[in-house]
Amino acid sequence: MTERTPLLHYRLSTSVNESELRSQAGQQAPVHKPGSQGRRAAQQKQQKKLSTFFGVVIPTLLSMFSVVVFLRIGLAVGQAGLYQAIAMYVVAYIIICMTVLSVCAISTNGALDAGGAYYMISRALGPEFGGSIGIMFFLANVCGSALMVLGLVEAILSTFGVPEAGNVATSHYQVLPSGYWWSLLYGTGIALLCLLVCLVGAHIYAKTTFLIFVIVIVVLITVFISFFAVHPQSITLPDLKPNATGPTTANFTGFKLDTLLGNIWADYTVDYTTQTTMTFATVFAVMFNGCTGIMAGSNMSGDLKNPSYSIPRGTITAVIFTFIVYIMLSVLVACTCDRLLLQRDYSFLRDINVWHPFVIIGVYSSTLSAAMSNLIGASRVLYAMAKDDLFGKALWLAKKTSHSGNPWVSVLISWFLVQLVLFSGKLNTIASIVTIFFLLVYAAVDLACLALEWASAPNFRPTFRYFTWHTCILGIIGCAIMMFLINAIYASASIAFMLLLLLLIHYLSPTSSWGYISQALIFHQVRKYLLMLDVRKDHVKFWRPQILLMVSNPRSSVGLITFINDIKKSGLYVLGHVQLGDLNTLPSDPLQAQYESWLSLVDHLNIKAFVNLTLADSVRHGVQHLLFISGLGGMRPNTLVLGFYDDCLPKDKLIDPSMSSPQSTDPSAPSQELEQPPLFHFASLRGSSNRLDYGEFGDGKVLGPQEYVAIIADAMKMLKNVVLARYFNNFDRAQVLSPPSCTPGKRAVYVDVWPVNLLRPDSCSYVDTCSLFLLQLACILNMVRDWRKATLRLFLCVEEGRSVRGPEEKLGQLLKDLRIKAQIHPVPWDQQVALHWQRQGNWGKKQLDATTEEKNLQPEEEEDEENEEDYVNSFPSNATRVSDDYLSAVNKLILDQARPQPAVRFLYLPRPPADTRRYTAYLRQLELLTQDLGPTLLIHGVTPVITTDL
Repeated sequence: MTERTPLLHYRLSTSVNESELRSQAGQQAPVHKPGSQGRRAAQQKQQKKLSTFFGVVIPTLLSMFSVVVFLRIGLAVGQAGLYQAIAMYVVAYIIICMTVLSVCAISTNGALDAGGAYYMISRALGPEFGGSIGIMFFLANVCGSALMVLGLVEAILSTFGVPEAGNVATSHYQVLPSGYWWSLLYGTGIALLCLLVCLVGAHIYAKTTFLIFVIVIVVLITVFISFFAVHPQSITLPDLKPNATGPTTANFTGFKLDTLLGNIWADYTVDYTTQTTMTFATVFAVMFNGCTGIMAGSNMSGDLKNPSYSIPRGTITAVIFTFIVYIMLSVLVACTCDRLLLQRDYSFLRDINVWHPFVIIGVYSSTLSAAMSNLIGASRVLYAMAKDDLFGKALWLAKKTSHSGNPWVSVLISWFLVQLVLFSGKLNTIASIVTIFFLLVYAAVDLACLALEWASAPNFRPTFRYFTWHTCILGIIGCAIMMFLINAIYASASIAFMLLLLLLIHYLSPTSSWGYISQALIFHQVRKYLLMLDVRKDHVKFWRPQILLMVSNPRSSVGLITFINDIKKSGLYVLGHVQLGDLNTLPSDPLQAQYESWLSLVDHLNIKAFVNLTLADSVRHGVQHLLFISGLGGMRPNTLVLGFYDDCLPKDKLIDPSMSSPQSTDPSAPSQELEQPPLFHFASLRGSSNRLDYGEFGDGKVLGPQEYVAIIADAMKMLKNVVLARYFNNFDRAQVLSPPSCTPGKRAVYVDVWPVNLLRPDSCSYVDTCSLFLLQLACILNMVRDWRKATLRLFLCVEEGRSVRGPEEKLGQLLKDLRIKAQIHPVPWDQQVALHWQRQGNWGKKQLDATTEEKNLQPEEEEDEENEEDYVNSFPSNATRVSDDYLSAVNKLILDQARPQPAVRFLYLPRPPADTRRYTAYLRQLELLTQDLGPTLLIHGVTPVITTDL
């Protein structure tokens, strides 16, 4: 039997394994039809009857032997020698065994369904990996079926085909015409035969599995017997290509020491079928194909009596048996056959067999069964992916099944693709691709097992425990090495194709209910690193804002939520919400049902934030709860952000125009709210006012000014920075950062910073902790990519008679030391200060004149917050009060400097008064100060956040 295409090696058989089993696995999911319950029950009862031997050992042995054992067993010894051949088998089986351990572990961790490797990987690694590997597995089976068909055509033509021009017929059986189109015709006929069998049902092939196994074992027994029973003889070698010269015969010597010694060492030569020089890598790639097929048993899990018991024992038994057979055959071949025979006749086992047709029968039967099983396997993988809806409507036709549950549409689609592959006409063209695809699947199984092991999920407790993460890594590395050893270009292209599919499924597929291993791994790693994040090692150089933003109703807070997302600087960002109520009087926690809407809001706004909800008897107590409990370890909020307390009517920013009813444009209409998706399931804003964005609650309680200021005071007592945000109800980030027109040569976006306590002109300082915190937040905003083109304007308030140049130069040097780019604008405010002192009188002014100049622009260490509070409390009760005229004048001063209008303003927020009776007056002062200023942040910092050190 002369071979025209060499290396039937690459994948002449791996497909049997994976496929024949999937064929039967697919029977387990019949479509439920009325009136067929009795038949289904009978089928299910019959399906669960396979033992370890029939359900695992036989399919795995068939898939691992196939035609490679008959046509390529002498290649390794003839080219690499006995020593290297045995070493190749040992290395190959080490690689395979690592994957076997992973398969056994996953298969004993739960019930498997149709789809084999796809099902295991998708349920372990999620739909992205599962879908991408499923496509690769499907294509591998399609190409594997075509490979088997081409191999069978080649084997038939080598025996019955008319010789090529220049060659002489050696048998009167050689009657079949040869050529590309004739080979395509023969291949199409074989593929149609496989299609008919698969359309009738996978059970037909399942019933012949044992018969095929018996045939293969009988042929193997005759091969072993032949080494001892056949006498030494001279064997005619296959014809070389036309005009080629060389020996025409070689010897089968029987058992001789000289023959063994001649076959011990490597002797790589030109392959007689491809005229290419063989190397260790090419021979190893050929031989490796006889070691694959290990996933056959796991694909039979639905038909086994006890999958957890059968799969590990059956698979390992088959692997050990095949290893022993390959080693024994290698030794027998090395002891009995001339090296020339091994190198020049890959079908020598037929020539030395006690009855030559035995080997031919083995080749034909194993190849045909492999072709059918690959076709069935491809259809079952496609059907499994279609059921999972990973590709939406693209595979909806593949879901259709017959009354018996056979996915006939998937079979037709798979057969059509097999027919397309047959047009390639060259076995070696697709052999390496098939091998690489299967190796990629095996590596993915190892990766799935590794991920489950590393995630330490409590529910991952397989009964098979003879594996570790080391074996998984060795399996991945081994499969990767083999892929690139076979063909580096194909391997790289396959991986790139898989990654492309992964991204495509990630963005297009619906959310699955299988569970995501990525979440388990992230949880495991985050917990570990949170424990390593020691708050005692915090340093001011690496400070970043970690923000808790209190939100009552997101409908009116979209602008503020998106803006605060810009100043978090990769820090913690928590959306906090307080719902008034008492759990003792409620049947269940009302917050649990709200999390989905809040998380959908986070996704919709495309922000990186967590959500923390709490139930309390008052807003103040709720905010205290959240400040105490939000975050873990070193990741806790250090800054509290509140909406301003005023009477501005909130505006609904979560209205989806597409959800509006044609009859009504009222955003608060009940009919509209009922039609909106879960994202917008937040309470209506009707009748509410902007009280910290908390308005009116369901029980009628309203947050009062006293409680609001108490929240600010509580946060400062807890050493939290405080930010009050006003006029963000109309803030539109996209509109601010993309103005309709820009003046040529000028930047269109400005951020104004007033780092001085405007309520205390008698104790102003630009370098105290609060002022520097103000500068830091403005700088952080300016570092965000979308805000980089914004210009920081820093306003320096000076009084008449004092040098402007000195403070400006000092402030400029400070900004330079802090690496902050900003324009300094001196602002005279004598008129405003005069209004302040008219109210205060001249008490203490003479004392302050001598100290203010000295204190202004001094290092922040000299301005202690406790000293400031003592200083404030040392004044008489009326000394700390500022008049409405003064506040209105300062407000007008700020507005007068807004040319052009800034996108946002940063103002200094003084501490609330120690006397709680003054809270309402304090809040009124802040309201007058910020009247009509547009988006404004009032900021108070309590901790150092800036350093000039390297």
